Amino acid sequence: MIRRKYSGIVLAVVCGLAAAVPALAHHSFSAEFDGSKTFVVKGVLTEVVWTNPHIYLYLDSKGAAGKVEHYAFSSGPPSALRRAGIKKADFKVGDTVTITGAPAKDGTKLLGWLKMIKYSDGHVFVYRDGSE
Repeated sequence: MIRRKYSGIVLAVVCGLAAAVPALAHHSFSAEFDGSKTFVVKGVLTEVVWTNPHIYLYLDSKGAAGKVEHYAFSSGPPSALRRAGIKKADFKVGDTVTITGAPAKDGTKLLGWLKMIKYSDGHVFVYRDGSE
């Protein structure tokens, strides 16, 4: 009887820990990015990764020396962007765009959080995710 009771407790603890692992692995905006600062990059959209828990946009931009720099911008989950009215099809690889992002706190130069994207035809998408 005691053995059965302890095995139930052990099972409950193991299940609780297993459920907590994804929560620990997920980072918050404020842990990785500085929402009080912004930087702007104009370039060509090279890849869109539309997956949970965050989408990623990759952008190639010419640096000051004319060398191509490869930027990565994180954003919220696909469901949040869909609720905001944007779809994966709205991001077209090969388009020239201007992205305003929040920089990484650790100083990683080519990494940011998508705050706004301006397309070459002039339309703008501002992502408001509660981080500001």
